[in-house]
Amino acid sequence: MSTAPMPIALPVTAVTALEDRAHIERTAVLDLEAGVQRLRLGPVSALAADRTLHAELTADHPATVLDVRLVRTWTPVGPLPSADDSALRRRAHELEGERHAAEQRCDRLHARLDVLGRLAADLLRDIGEGAGSGESDGPRWALELDRVDGEREKFGEQLRSARARLASLDAELDEVRRAMTRSGAQPAELVGHVELTVDAAAAGPARLRLSHLTPCALWRPAYRAVLDGDCLTLETDAMVWQRTGEDWSGVRLTLSTARSALATDPPRLGEDRLTLGDRSAAERRTVDVELREEAIGDIGPVPVLGLPGVDDGGEARVLSAPAPVSVPGDGRAHRVPLSAFTAPAVSEYACSPELSALVTRVVRFDNGSGHALLAGPVDLVRAGGFGGRGTLDFTAPGAPVVLPFGSCDDHGVVREAEESRTTAGITQRTVVTRTVRLHLSRFSAPAERGERMIVVRERVPVSEVSAVEVRLLKDACSPAPAAVDADGVARWDVALPPGGRRTVTLVYELSASAKVAGL
Repeated sequence: MSTAPMPIALPVTAVTALEDRAHIERTAVLDLEAGVQRLRLGPVSALAADRTLHAELTADHPATVLDVRLVRTWTPVGPLPSADDSALRRRAHELEGERHAAEQRCDRLHARLDVLGRLAADLLRDIGEGAGSGESDGPRWALELDRVDGEREKFGEQLRSARARLASLDAELDEVRRAMTRSGAQPAELVGHVELTVDAAAAGPARLRLSHLTPCALWRPAYRAVLDGDCLTLETDAMVWQRTGEDWSGVRLTLSTARSALATDPPRLGEDRLTLGDRSAAERRTVDVELREEAIGDIGPVPVLGLPGVDDGGEARVLSAPAPVSVPGDGRAHRVPLSAFTAPAVSEYACSPELSALVTRVVRFDNGSGHALLAGPVDLVRAGGFGGRGTLDFTAPGAPVVLPFGSCDDHGVVREAEESRTTAGITQRTVVTRTVRLHLSRFSAPAERGERMIVVRERVPVSEVSAVEVRLLKDACSPAPAAVDADGVARWDVALPPGGRRTVTLVYELSASAKVAGL
């Protein structure tokens, strides 16, 4: 069996990015010889999953794949830079050598100054002892002191220069190390190669297709909404991260929400037994009720901390990049354009004072992208430029989309609520009357003209038991709501001129029988 001496290049040609990994496809043209032979292909990412490795040859060549395996080699980085290392690493090695030499020079100068300090102390002690015993040799003492002071001054200046040089080397070395960290061009210590055993009936070229799964790669959807008058342009992008140890250059990128790592077994069903029992006399006489808050909306995924998963509506979705893309293996986020469409948009200035005292501009349009819009962040751009970042929920193709475009700072809303409680004498029926006043104001520039329609929404409780009745007093409302939906949300269309003020009043009553408790 012959073995190829040099590895054959096996570049990445197609990638299917999943929620937490990637399916890599590689192709190469092999020049096969007749008989059984072993080929060495690569290098490839050492993170490839061995059990997912699959290789196949084109059917037009009489050859069979006998065995395919991934072989990893350990090549630790040496202490000294080699010719294959980057210029940053070589420069860092040079700076480390200069810094070591500068530290040694500082130590020698510091030791020299310590010796001169002890010499000066000994000389002063000798002068003191000689003067005490009556000796007087002023010129010699002055010459010795001057010589010691001169030496200390000279070496002190050299020590200051050496410390300044050491500080500059430290600063430059830190900058080079930060650049090495940002560039991420560290040489790989673990390198993988594919060993392929092929049995060819005849010599000739054959096309090889090899695929495998690789971790350390993921993607998430991202959007950019540009509002221009009555038209909105929505750009769908994919944020792709990968640190598989190799770059993806000019690959066909497919994005999938399939979760291949999850088990396919259905969940186990537990027993939930319901029993009926007779009510007591006290339970027959009273009806316990309570007020509870309930959010109106569709059931969505449970929020989690960190990077959220891909919300695909429960069905695997597949998106494809329209052109070949390149994603470096640096672990950073890279934006890949997927699609864009322009649709007519209807703007609405909405306000829910019970939740927020802000008037928000809400834009409604239809999903004309031709594919489902997955849940993800969206950058909001208006005529004045970038306006903030919002969230786009999962939207089916052709379905309406509601996208808030931020609050209007020139509007103000103040909410006041009052409550009164009365009890009828004969029926002992409790009646709770609630009055809600909403004060809306608009602060506009002197040159601004035209009214602005504000859609105000306020909720009315909805009763689920016949013992409690909720009634809207339309005669006491000012003005009466334009509509009240099945969820009890009242709606007004309030026109505000520049600098105008309006007050909306909502009055409703809750009536409960005498046996109701907890209201």
